[in-house]
Amino acid sequence: MADRSPRNPQTSDYSEASIKVLKGLEPVKQRPGMYTRTENPLHIVQEVIDNAADECLGGFGKRIDVTLNADGSITIDDEGRGIPVGIHPEEGVSTVEIVFTRLHAGGKFDKGSGGAYSFSGGLHGVGVSVTNALSTRLEVTVFRDGKVHSLVFSGGDVIVPLGSRPAGAGDRRQGTRVTVWPDPKYFDSPVIPLGELERLLRSKAVLLAGVKTTLRRASGELKEWFYKEGLKGYLDQTLAGSGASEPLIPVFGAEGFAGPNDDSFAQGEGAQYVVAFCEEGPIVRESFVNLIPTPAGGTHESGLREGLFGAVKSFIEMHALLPKGVKLMPEDVFARASFVLSAKVLDPQFQGQTKERLNSRDAVRLVGSFARPALELWLNEHVDYGRKLAELVIRQAQSRMRAGQKIEKRKTSGVAVLPGKLTDCETTDIARNELFLVEGDSAGGSAKMGRDKEYQAILPLRGKVLNSWETERDRLYANNEIHDIAVALGVDPHGPNDSPDLGGLRYGKVCILSDADVDGAHIQVLLLTLFYRHFPKLIERGHVHVARPPLFRVDAPARGKKPAQKLYALDESELESILDKLRKDGVKDTAWQISRFKGLGEMNAEQLWDTTMNPDTRRLQAVALGDLDAGATDGVMNMLMGKGEASARRAWLEEHGNEAEADI
Repeated sequence: MADRSPRNPQTSDYSEASIKVLKGLEPVKQRPGMYTRTENPLHIVQEVIDNAADECLGGFGKRIDVTLNADGSITIDDEGRGIPVGIHPEEGVSTVEIVFTRLHAGGKFDKGSGGAYSFSGGLHGVGVSVTNALSTRLEVTVFRDGKVHSLVFSGGDVIVPLGSRPAGAGDRRQGTRVTVWPDPKYFDSPVIPLGELERLLRSKAVLLAGVKTTLRRASGELKEWFYKEGLKGYLDQTLAGSGASEPLIPVFGAEGFAGPNDDSFAQGEGAQYVVAFCEEGPIVRESFVNLIPTPAGGTHESGLREGLFGAVKSFIEMHALLPKGVKLMPEDVFARASFVLSAKVLDPQFQGQTKERLNSRDAVRLVGSFARPALELWLNEHVDYGRKLAELVIRQAQSRMRAGQKIEKRKTSGVAVLPGKLTDCETTDIARNELFLVEGDSAGGSAKMGRDKEYQAILPLRGKVLNSWETERDRLYANNEIHDIAVALGVDPHGPNDSPDLGGLRYGKVCILSDADVDGAHIQVLLLTLFYRHFPKLIERGHVHVARPPLFRVDAPARGKKPAQKLYALDESELESILDKLRKDGVKDTAWQISRFKGLGEMNAEQLWDTTMNPDTRRLQAVALGDLDAGATDGVMNMLMGKGEASARRAWLEEHGNEAEADI
């Protein structure tokens, strides 16, 4: 939110000179937290290691060597092709200098056929340039074309220009060596956590068949990682060290990648994974996208979950193993699954610059489509093992259902007749089920067809809900829409200081789903007013959410290895980002088509599910109380929603309207 505190007239001069343009790497130095983790320098070192790994992924080089030097610097050495050192045709300076000094520059953007990197972890183009900006010194040595090229930076600026000499007898033919001195002023601690660095290098060895990674400490101690069995050996070793029980079935591994004639995915996209099911002990889960660790998971893990669930469910149904009254859920299969997943995605979309979570919508279908067939075939070829796994999954389902029944007993008494227009879900487990309050009958129809009827309920609302800010509690039920919402929820209206009985709550998530336009925003405000004023405990306990449907769809043509796509943008800012990226991919402005959704009713069921209702790919924003105290919040809400506050609202909008727009 914008700062609403009073301005000091003595310091509020706002002129042309007040506008500052940050050039080069200055944005990184000003706001390092936007580009990297600032707890310690590990991530800026990882950016260099990732570049070395991308070379190995492309088949260039078999080693990545990391050295912790006595002076606190870190050296990363690879046997790749070596960063190009010639003059860049557009920028007029050496290419290696551009790579280390320009944001949004690098070979990772070259995704076309024959590009330098078909698959890489780099996407945002801020990798080693951030490393350079946040280092007191950075030295680069490139072995390429029979010569040794070197240059030196300090704080992101060149202090020793690029120089070259013929390669000597002890020099390599190709590769890149980067030595980094992280600047401690940008980090909470200047010390790189050794355990995390070792795990990073070990994971690279696991994911890169035939590649050895090494770590040499200043004391001379050397550690090496090389896995002949790849993912399987890694998972076996990790499980053994974690104290987990013996896997119920042998550790299973499979891989699948799109071929040249695949209509849905680019050639080479796919995944490899290993999975183990252990009855007891800790769960081990690690995932990667183009060799980049994704500790926060993402859509590729969701795809693996769906694939494993589909395979096990199909086996159980084929062999008629499911007891009567038991219904399987994906979490029943996934609850005791340990896995290592490595996905290859041509154009990965990550959450934030640190790339801890994959957001690419297509990755759910990509990984799921390759994960399911192999496990399904194996289970049907090894029926005894399949039955063991089925027994474990069924026990998980029965345990989950028993827990849900305990909740149901608290909810059964005194439930009113549910609204006729409510399309309810099947499960009564409030840890999973969701109620969507949908604007309009047409959108409600699409939502009903597109939802997962197992846990998603739909309540269409007609027109705009009553502004209930000044409505007395005993008069709320006179409004049909509010009556239906309250009855569907199973919770009576209450105040902030009341202790309502929430045992009757029928849904764990209440999701406001309205059009992505001004009218939709107005309906959101009216519903949020209702919940804040008359159901505050639902907000306080995190039950109320706002769905964020896209406003635009871009039909992008095939480009390079990437097939034609439908890309969704939340707003005009995201739309412009998508179009900029298409231009960088060489797509002409006339080659794409942009559609603007006038309302949710224009989306078909599949589009609404994929963009707005699917938990793996949607954007759902939790509603929470802000930093203001209750009295101040009530004052703001009264000014915004009170019937007699028109003049105050107008004055507020005249003063702060431009700030509100800037915060959107």
